[in-house]
Amino acid sequence: MSDRVDFDFLVLGSGIAGLFYALRVAEVGSVGIVTKKRGADSATNWAQGGIAAVTSPEDSFEGHERDTLDAGAGLCREDVVRFVVERGPALIEQLLKYGIEFDRRAAKNADEAGEFDLGREGGHSKRRVLHRADTTGSEIESGLLRHVAAHPNISLLEDHCAVDLLTASRAGLPGPDRALGAYVLDTRKREVQRFQAPITLIATGGAGKVYLYTSNPDIASGDGIAMAYRAGATVANMEFFQFHPTCLFHPEAKSFLITEAVRGEGGLLRTLAGERFMPGYHESAELAPRDVVARAIDIELKRSGDDFVLLDISHQDAAFVRNRFPNIFRTCLRHGVDITREPIPVVPAAHYCCGGVRSDLRGETDIANLFVAGEAACTGLHGANRLASNSLLEALAFADAAASESLERHASIAPPEGAPAWEEGEATESSEAVVITQNWEEIRRFMWNYVGIVRSDKRLARATHRIDLLREEIAEYYWNFRLTPDLVELRNLALVAELVIRCATLRTESRGLHYNLDHPHRDDSNWSRDTLLRRES
Repeated sequence: MSDRVDFDFLVLGSGIAGLFYALRVAEVGSVGIVTKKRGADSATNWAQGGIAAVTSPEDSFEGHERDTLDAGAGLCREDVVRFVVERGPALIEQLLKYGIEFDRRAAKNADEAGEFDLGREGGHSKRRVLHRADTTGSEIESGLLRHVAAHPNISLLEDHCAVDLLTASRAGLPGPDRALGAYVLDTRKREVQRFQAPITLIATGGAGKVYLYTSNPDIASGDGIAMAYRAGATVANMEFFQFHPTCLFHPEAKSFLITEAVRGEGGLLRTLAGERFMPGYHESAELAPRDVVARAIDIELKRSGDDFVLLDISHQDAAFVRNRFPNIFRTCLRHGVDITREPIPVVPAAHYCCGGVRSDLRGETDIANLFVAGEAACTGLHGANRLASNSLLEALAFADAAASESLERHASIAPPEGAPAWEEGEATESSEAVVITQNWEEIRRFMWNYVGIVRSDKRLARATHRIDLLREEIAEYYWNFRLTPDLVELRNLALVAELVIRCATLRTESRGLHYNLDHPHRDDSNWSRDTLLRRES
């Protein structure tokens, strides 16, 4: 039996970017979607707030672009911002055609659809966030999955974990480097196979699990970023890790996200003593950009010694709160907090990686035929700080762009030559799985303490020392024992941690999401540019 599986298109990841791309390219060929667990296990499925797009006559492309540029602190690429924002309305229309719906106001006529009930979040000058209550991501994910499951040209391969990318240089083939697919671990059979395709899309999501506290699902271990870096692609701006200001503080809540839309609907941040503090940090108070709010909470917690602050929306009408935020209401109530009557205990948590694999306007990396979309990508849209609810829009825009380029290129690309089979060598079963658990916990804890919301040169130096030792230890373990999903994730997590630390060390200023106590000011003369890393061959 051959260990090789061939597709016309290989997609790594089953969030909004991977599914949208797959549905488009399936028009002309076979598509394999590789996903680590279930198809719905993605950051998309967890997204609460919504998707930002200009759909109201009171809004404008110029306004959305301006808000995005302001949040990005001088590092957004203006051509990318324009590219994404202007495609927003058409992409929303495409989601509607897939049967995905967003909340609307009551229509004047029974035979008409009402206008979208648009939300507003931090950094936005207008209401432009389309949402489905507070479970927008789940609505999008389930809608796209229904179409994927029904498509005869798409194979959704659950419990399959990508290990490394297959490239021409790795295979020893002549000519320029190009993508050939990936080595993939079937976690049920515990076998590594070659999944080969002329075109590969990385859509593996973010890397929030590199931090001790995160709003991300357990699958967010930075796999696509790590694989692309090992393959020779450029990685950019990994120092800009966004911490969501408000996650539910409860030992059993696993950092459950309290969407920014709660503040958009009038929620107020207070200390445990009941005092509002955001007006002292920014003119927009609770609606300031996320980096400002997260840093303000961090300062208040260090000042008071408290474990959390309070987010209070109990002054709003109780029925409105329950209807607007049903999932948050139910989850908080399950943990003993009635948000219509009392404030929510909240803390910041790692939420979104604004850096990632560098790509162009087609979504292509600097390895030919290797595309990237979604949180794994660094497109230039977010700059030094992501504007709230721009991420789902970006994922759609670049999945769509990558699909258009893939469809145009597909007919002219020859099927990939045979790459070498996976070699297990002398690897044996491990009886020391505790090593993985220990290293995983150590990385996440020192990243939180040393490379978190506020950094310093000394903290970054300590983090560098720790990650160097751990990566050496993990590499030895990796090559001596048979692969498991936990080992694959640990290897990737350690590399992502190193990339974040290296980028944070290189950027000797404070800008957007990166704040260094030893370099507290923005330095436009030296640092109005991306932080780029590429593996030395």
